[in-house]
Amino acid sequence: MLSVTSAVPRVVESPASPPARRATALLRVLWLLVKGTSVTAFNYRITGLAAEAAFWALLSLPPLVLGLISSVGHMRGLLGPETVGEISNWIIAKSRAFLTEPAVDSVVEPLVDDVVRGEKIAIISVGFLTCLWAGSRAMSVYVDTITITYGLDGVRGVVRTRLQAFLLYIVGLFVAVLVIPFMILGPALVRSTIPASSRLLSLLYWPFTVLLLILFLALLYHLSVPVRTAWWREMPGAVVAMVFWVAGSVLLRIYLSGTVSGVSVSASLTAPIAFMAWLYVTAFAVLVGACLNAEVDKLWPSVSTSRARAAALVKNSGPIH
Repeated sequence: MLSVTSAVPRVVESPASPPARRATALLRVLWLLVKGTSVTAFNYRITGLAAEAAFWALLSLPPLVLGLISSVGHMRGLLGPETVGEISNWIIAKSRAFLTEPAVDSVVEPLVDDVVRGEKIAIISVGFLTCLWAGSRAMSVYVDTITITYGLDGVRGVVRTRLQAFLLYIVGLFVAVLVIPFMILGPALVRSTIPASSRLLSLLYWPFTVLLLILFLALLYHLSVPVRTAWWREMPGAVVAMVFWVAGSVLLRIYLSGTVSGVSVSASLTAPIAFMAWLYVTAFAVLVGACLNAEVDKLWPSVSTSRARAAALVKNSGPIH
């Protein structure tokens, strides 16, 4: 495997050094990071791994959505019937962006009503188990890739890696159950309680959401590394992943809006194709951020990762004859 581990130029110069030299050194460091991240992404074929993660995520989504709806229905006493109704209406409204109107009216709405009322529990239970398996399989793609890009393959066993991916997916589901109702009802609740805050809320809502997503990505990177490191070391990859995800989503939207229009066979297939492509963009962005963090750690290694890499190298090289 190729790796960019050449000497890193010093960015911090003496106070007497001219600004041009500091800028040149900074550009050289950025070039090393870009080059190293690109080489790592190519060597570990993250385009194919992103497709694999997107497939497993897509497979887990239908039972996941039904399971989350069912859990919301069981919390009717805690949330209140109005809150459950608003969440159900939000799900139905969002499904119209991906499905045709007859499909929403004849399939989605009756199914959501049945699940919220507590019916079809056996089907939901089996589907939710399928969701846990497929979703944790998608998460294991991220965990395995992050581990390998750090050069720590074999430090954590297969069973521990699979269990780690499963626990991370469970935590993600728990966060989704808590965050989704807040994202749906939070702005409206604050506006109704404090009318004067509506403008401030509209300005801060998306920056706050982006910040939460960056912190969640940093936590994913941090927990996926087999050895403990400072969590702030994962922030560069989390920020870059968010930038890639936003840019990729915007470009995908522009491409699809300019490619397919009107009523045709292609137009009817736009929704599932767009959703699958969006899942791919999401997985690709996460893996690019992981490659960047791995390259940063190679150029400025922490004590724990450098020791673990040295131990893994000795273990994999075998006895010397």
